[in-house]
Amino acid sequence: MSLVDEIIVPCCAIGLLAAFAQFLIIRKISLTPNGQDLSKSLTSGDAPEKLVPEIYAKIMDGAIQFIKVEYAICCLFCVLFSGVIYGLVSWGTKSHTQGALTAGAFLTGAFTSMLCGFLGMMIATFSNARTTLACAHKGYTEGFNTAFRGGSVMGYALCSLGVFVLWVLLTFYRKVYPEADDWEILFDCAAGYGLGGSTVAMFGRVGGGIYTKAADVGADLVGKVVAGLDEDDPNNPATIADNVGDNVGDIAGMGADLFGSFAESTCAALVIAAAAVEGSNNTLSAAGWDAMLFPVAISAAGIVICILCGFFATNISPVKVEADIEKVLKIQMVLTAILMLPVIYYLAVLLLPEHFRLEGVRLTESGHQAKIHGSPFKAFICATMGCVGGLIIGLVTEYFTSHSFIPTRELASACKFGTAVNIIQGLALGYKSCIVPVFVLSSAIFVSFQLCDLYGIALAALGMLATLSCGLTIDGFGPISDNAGGIAEMALFNPEVRRRTDALDAAGNTTAAIGKGFAIGSAALVSLALYGAFVIRLRVKTGVNILEPTTFAFLIIGCMIPYWFAALTMKSVGKAAGEMVAEVQRQFSMKDSKGKTLLTGSTELKPDSKTCIQISTQASIREMVAPACLVILSPLAAGTFFGVQAVFGLLTGSLGSSVQLAISMSNSGGAWDNCKKFIKNGFSDDVELLGIGH
Repeated sequence: MSLVDEIIVPCCAIGLLAAFAQFLIIRKISLTPNGQDLSKSLTSGDAPEKLVPEIYAKIMDGAIQFIKVEYAICCLFCVLFSGVIYGLVSWGTKSHTQGALTAGAFLTGAFTSMLCGFLGMMIATFSNARTTLACAHKGYTEGFNTAFRGGSVMGYALCSLGVFVLWVLLTFYRKVYPEADDWEILFDCAAGYGLGGSTVAMFGRVGGGIYTKAADVGADLVGKVVAGLDEDDPNNPATIADNVGDNVGDIAGMGADLFGSFAESTCAALVIAAAAVEGSNNTLSAAGWDAMLFPVAISAAGIVICILCGFFATNISPVKVEADIEKVLKIQMVLTAILMLPVIYYLAVLLLPEHFRLEGVRLTESGHQAKIHGSPFKAFICATMGCVGGLIIGLVTEYFTSHSFIPTRELASACKFGTAVNIIQGLALGYKSCIVPVFVLSSAIFVSFQLCDLYGIALAALGMLATLSCGLTIDGFGPISDNAGGIAEMALFNPEVRRRTDALDAAGNTTAAIGKGFAIGSAALVSLALYGAFVIRLRVKTGVNILEPTTFAFLIIGCMIPYWFAALTMKSVGKAAGEMVAEVQRQFSMKDSKGKTLLTGSTELKPDSKTCIQISTQASIREMVAPACLVILSPLAAGTFFGVQAVFGLLTGSLGSSVQLAISMSNSGGAWDNCKKFIKNGFSDDVELLGIGH
């Protein structure tokens, strides 16, 4: 094994062992505790404990039902699309070997992404009921630790599997192309791994997102707004579907999304690094395998750093009171980012040559492509810009979405003046929250590009994703806590238990927004890096000129694509939520033999959650087709009918407009959610707001 292999493999093994160890700790919490003294718990008798396993089983069954249907469609699409990849690559390169290897990498990335999403969803569902019981019997400390450990299992396992499978793939492909002169072809073939991960991520985010929002909106509209029920009231048949949605959308979907970003950024860095430089032997390929796999080593080392920092949250400085929750999560973000910096520098000095040259996309004054001179220190600065930039984006997201800070509290105060004022201020909050992240991303892009051209931007993306295990941990923490609160409500636990889970959930809403911020920021950098790799592989000698009529025209079209995509998904949510509303109203209107309904205390009628789950499942699978086709087919259509300049414009426009749209939507939603909890749970001293909450 080479030096870089000795770094990557042990780090992945440690990550998988840590994930399994955390799982064993969670498993110690039994859903049916026998002989346990519950006299000091917050439950009224043992009735809630008896309901928890039943509710847990319904959520688990619903999640598995959806994921089976979604992944069956993903498998069919990926197999068919791999055939298209094989044909196109074989035809373009005149090599069936390259076609087969690229298609194989695509399928490997797709199935790895599905495996990671499935494992994340299963452990999140496994942890939710146990978090409820931990909050009921042990308080904030065990409740927080259970939810945090559930998220960490997903984070450690996903990152370890993603890095290890990529390492195995590259090692196998190296057997086919052992010579350094052929590594450019090798990494071109391996780039299919990133495409496979991103393809599944698209299905996971779109399908899972439609599912969870349709169930959420449907349950809230009829249950809370019309019938006046509490959130997650057991009489509302849509509450189980709502809790299932948290797992399939915010866990499996987000896990696949961030896996796709990691895979794409790594593959982009490898493709750019392997690009041959005319007239120079001082390239990364010439420096050897260790230098080429420097990007993979960053991700592997990040797993171990995140594991070490995880002990701080659960053992060294655990949560003891409600106020500690957000503080501990914030320390996790800051600590992992700080500790990653010296590790990245050490890896750069250890693996990279003192000086190396890269092929750039910038043009010299004479009109030729510039040759970029790189060094370990320059590579370290590029990765640092991404790592620190991700931290800043996370902290800014927390500021705008947490009810501990002014923006969300101002949004809550706006409720005193009506719904319209609240909506206006919520939209303004989202737009304002874009300012700092955009400047941070722009700064990272400028500095990285100046130092190492497109390779620098790919390293910046990897630097932002270096703490991915931590990001996934705190991102998974939110949906687990949200489910725990729902189970507490449905199992009729004492209101204090729900208060505890809501405190975790409020922090979880913020961490979910932070996770989306990381995903958006890294996706922006990854997209630019892939765009650059695309330009380099085409050997475009004149650069990309946006004043070219075709390019500029499609730039405008590209700016519109994210809005088109958002319109399709939002309309799909509306249609699916409408079906859910109709079903819940039908069940509420049914009467038993005594003329009573679910809302008037019928003992004969039971909420039919299975029908609601089927509605969300069928609607999300049906409605995700159009947005998916838009994303996949638009660049293919532009390139086929209008040429490569049209693709340049389309990609540039889409990248430019999608960042702001995504950040504003994510932060507005997170702030509104925490605004609701701020009012409902009486965190405010404002008497008028307390009146609204009750």
